Amino acid sequence: MKVTLSLEKSYSADVSIMVDILRASSTITVALDHFKQVVPVINHEDAVEVAQKLKGVLAGERKGATLDGFQAGNSPLEIQKFKEESLILTTSNGTRIMEGMKGQVLIGCMNNAKAVAHAAHKLAHKEIELVMAGVRGRFAIEDFLGAGYIIKYLENEKLEEFARAALMAIENPDKVDQAILNSRSGQRLMDLGFRKDVYFCLKRNITNNVPIYKNKVIKTLNL
Repeated sequence: MKVTLSLEKSYSADVSIMVDILRASSTITVALDHFKQVVPVINHEDAVEVAQKLKGVLAGERKGATLDGFQAGNSPLEIQKFKEESLILTTSNGTRIMEGMKGQVLIGCMNNAKAVAHAAHKLAHKEIELVMAGVRGRFAIEDFLGAGYIIKYLENEKLEEFARAALMAIENPDKVDQAILNSRSGQRLMDLGFRKDVYFCLKRNITNNVPIYKNKVIKTLNL
């Protein structure tokens, strides 16, 4: 099995894992304990319309800040206050990236690293591609390291060079945490008052939820 790593764009038609550590991947993964489905929407106005139609909870952010009039931000902690049918979510990067991904699309983070890696291995035929969401087209170290943590559970597969580099980068867990806390995204979120969110996103393997994006809706994968 080949394991590849890419930034923002998906090239594989087999199994892909979207990685947006701060915070869409973590929010979506945790949300599936509280919602039957997550509906990712690219723009603000469409999200409002979809939430009204589905009578769901409206959550979202731009540049980390909660959107005005929304019930929650893109926050893995805030969405745990709800217990509803649908979460409608719009984010700066993660929800936009998913729409362009091909094949079977899973969502991965540090919270579900082991579970999503094992699920991808079961589903894939030839290739598992990890797609880092990044920040508006730019490399984001938190997604690179988060992808490395998922790749840790795929290290016996054929790793392409970028994937192997991500695996090597996570050898020291304390340095991984510090790099994410000191990242542009981490600092911005903490400045906005989301310090607890950032620390939550660093928790490893706290859930077996594996979100799968299909027909524009995210649900829990049942294998």
